[in-house]
Amino acid sequence: MDSIFLQILNGLDKGGAYALIALGLTLVFGTLGVVNFAHGAIFMLGSFCAVTTQNLLTYSKKVKDESITYFEAFKEVPYLEIWWGDTGSFIIDYKVPFSILLAIPVMLLIGLAMERGLIRHFYNRPHADQILVTFGLAIVIQEIVKSIYGANPIPVQAPAIVAGSASIGSWIGLGESVVYPWWRLIYLANALVVISAVFSFLKFTTYGMVVRAGMQDRETVGLLGIDIQRRFTVVFGMASVVVGIAGVMYTPILSPDYHMGMDFLVLSFVVVVVGGMGSLEGAVVAGFMLGILQSFAAMNEIKSIFPGIDQIIVYLVAVIILLTRPRGLMGRKGVMED
Repeated sequence: MDSIFLQILNGLDKGGAYALIALGLTLVFGTLGVVNFAHGAIFMLGSFCAVTTQNLLTYSKKVKDESITYFEAFKEVPYLEIWWGDTGSFIIDYKVPFSILLAIPVMLLIGLAMERGLIRHFYNRPHADQILVTFGLAIVIQEIVKSIYGANPIPVQAPAIVAGSASIGSWIGLGESVVYPWWRLIYLANALVVISAVFSFLKFTTYGMVVRAGMQDRETVGLLGIDIQRRFTVVFGMASVVVGIAGVMYTPILSPDYHMGMDFLVLSFVVVVVGGMGSLEGAVVAGFMLGILQSFAAMNEIKSIFPGIDQIIVYLVAVIILLTRPRGLMGRKGVMED
């Protein structure tokens, strides 16, 4: 029972990342009709916002180490600690949450620039053209990041107060031996908050309701005198912010490197297809569902019976869904069924 509970948590944690990226992909496809293969690169850029914040906050200078008296020695001390003491140390420790303050405007600007500078020229082009150009853009972004930050993963630590594990077993009566990393629980909570915020924006605000109407019938909304294209541009920027925040919060779990976006992109596209192209609810449900399936498939008991099943379970489910229900679990009728 303990093992099953932990695997469900692992699946929800992993599914949260899939759901956030797939949600952004679905927003873009549902509003603009664009298949954006650069979305994984935006996730990667979000994670490097955390790396950049870490570099800025820990910028240091050499000072004499007073603890060594036998000879003159120096140590690196961040300027924030020199200027502000314990307050500076606190800011450095909480660098990941502070990274969100940098990521939100940066990812919004990147998303708007990407849509205005490139994506809008491919609205009426075949999906194959969209895939080629956005995939090429993703490779360019990868190489730029690689040239600046290098090819090796860069560790980013979670705040010390949540660096350990929580005794979640004692919370629900399974015993104190059932523990789970604090930061993974925080990531899952963050994913649920961001998903709820996106759905609330689309459902309960006038701006969001106009966007949803435009996703259903763009021409009719345009005839009402509403500049739906401008609103769709803002949605593209919002999708970039969503996936950027996902990248920031994932850095303590997986050290950022230049190709991590591609690793998540392929699985997230599978999530979108399984959930249904253009279905926001389907993207979220499929993300968590496939995350849980992948987590259970990684158990040694399962792999001993089906070796390698953890590597193919997501794609196996996608094949079954496409054969039996081409529009996906929650896709609109007619989508991907021609």
